[in-house]
Amino acid sequence: QVQLVESGGGLVQAGGSLRLSCAASGRTFSSYAMGWFRQAPGKEREFVAAINWSGGTTYYADSVKGRFTISRASAKNTVNLQMNGLKPDDTAVYYCAANLYLERLRQSTVDYWGQGTQVTVSS
Repeated sequence: QVQLVESGGGLVQAGGSLRLSCAASGRTFSSYAMGWFRQAPGKEREFVAAINWSGGTTYYADSVKGRFTISRASAKNTVNLQMNGLKPDDTAVYYCAANLYLERLRQSTVDYWGQGTQVTVSS
């Protein structure tokens, strides 16, 4: 059974930091692109960041560039999202996602989803 399990969400004040992690199991994700999406109340799910299988290529949504950093652990089955300079607009449920191809993931074509973790930023 394929699973993507997120952790690290929580409540933080504006300007603070959080680090999200996603652990993949059930198959080898070392060849998959992995990424993060988020969905705020009343809004559609949107792309946040993605990283290719080797960790050498990353993409970010304009709204998080310069504040968020996506990375992969050496085992490649874990992806992290370091979020700095958090704003109230970053409040959302954050979802881990995977696709064999980075460009498809970037265009919101997802093969596997995690269950989501809540991030709340207070003003």
